[in-house]
Amino acid sequence: MTKQAGQRSDMTTEAIAAQREYIWPCVTTLYDQPLVLDHGEGMYVWDSEGNRYLDCFGGVLTTSVGHARPEVVEAISTQAGKIAHTSPLYVNAPQSALARKMAEITPGALHKSFFTSSGTEANEAAILVARLYTGRAEIIALRHAYHGRSLIAMSASGHAPWKHGTAMAPGFVHAHAPYCYRCPFNLKPESCALECARDVEELIRTSTTGEIAAFMAEPIMGIGGFITPPKDYFKTVTEIIRRYGGLFICDEVQTGWGRTGDVLCGIEHWGVEPEVMTFAKGMANGSPIGCTTAIPEVADRFPTLTFATFGGNPVTCSAALATLKVIQEEDLPRNARVTGDYLRERLEELKEKHEPIGDVRGMGLMQAIECVKDRKTKEPDPQLVGRVLEGAMKRGVLIGKGGLYGNVFRIGPPLTAGKSHVDELVSALDGAFQDAASQG
Repeated sequence: MTKQAGQRSDMTTEAIAAQREYIWPCVTTLYDQPLVLDHGEGMYVWDSEGNRYLDCFGGVLTTSVGHARPEVVEAISTQAGKIAHTSPLYVNAPQSALARKMAEITPGALHKSFFTSSGTEANEAAILVARLYTGRAEIIALRHAYHGRSLIAMSASGHAPWKHGTAMAPGFVHAHAPYCYRCPFNLKPESCALECARDVEELIRTSTTGEIAAFMAEPIMGIGGFITPPKDYFKTVTEIIRRYGGLFICDEVQTGWGRTGDVLCGIEHWGVEPEVMTFAKGMANGSPIGCTTAIPEVADRFPTLTFATFGGNPVTCSAALATLKVIQEEDLPRNARVTGDYLRERLEELKEKHEPIGDVRGMGLMQAIECVKDRKTKEPDPQLVGRVLEGAMKRGVLIGKGGLYGNVFRIGPPLTAGKSHVDELVSALDGAFQDAASQG
């Protein structure tokens, strides 16, 4: 339990005041009284008032091997002491080593990488290279998806709250999401015939020229609320896409690096091999990085002149190499599956206990709770989510939220989480749901 609310320190008050005055208001914060995080260690973070919190959102699924991980800190410090920046005009050993590692760990024939500073940039590069390779412009994306904050990435996203501006870029059409809990075809799991996947062919034939560049999708839809497709969804969709000459761009910005359990890349659970994949977030345990990896014939079609000033930064690449070494040496993908299985069990227990929990879904350490006012009507309840979020924080646990309707809890702790952390999380959620119910 955190300290009782009271007068805040000058440091906290000044930091929040400066945020409100000098930061664009689009940079929103969680909680009625924003937290000023000061430091972290392992699974925990501390705010500027000295309160400790179990971090079950990991900086939006980014702190993959825990806060202040010594091996990553040392890698960053050592490289920064040698040379902190070179620009892509020169070869640097950490970038070359990371590119080689990406070729080793990604599925299929993926072999060549282009490094940037964020998931948005990685997805921009993926869309551009697909268009250059195919000579076509149209991209099939998914409703409820999120691919970044640039004009092109927002246009690819199927999520109105994250689209801004008077118009989106042309060339994108959006297919039905494999949102089983809210099936767009009003079917139950037992009667599912993958209509959402098969409908992609009609979408191509009616809403495009019939000549597409690519299909772009997240294995599990992050900001969309951890929407998790059925087993054969991607096999069905990619067969259709390739029949019409398109590539498969797999956005692993949130699912990558062991997050979904047992495997390093989330798409491996579905048994298909993309022509292009993108990574960011947990790739360097918090250092800003983006990566677009492609099969050689696609990568080689990019023009010779393009530039990302901070792409392949030696410090960030060193952080990524150290992060991956920890993930592999400690077999954290397996831990994500084992701990994730236990997390799912405990969340299902919560669902049995609390009527507002309509659905529990996800894989590994990427699990979600969707809250509704009524299980029959499935009317979203974002207000309840707000109350429970506050209640969990007051009990010393941080979680995220998302979904198109703002009614989904997103749980994505570092991959080092264990069963005791799950118990701490579930205890806080249980108490927060009880309190929220009593508040009406």
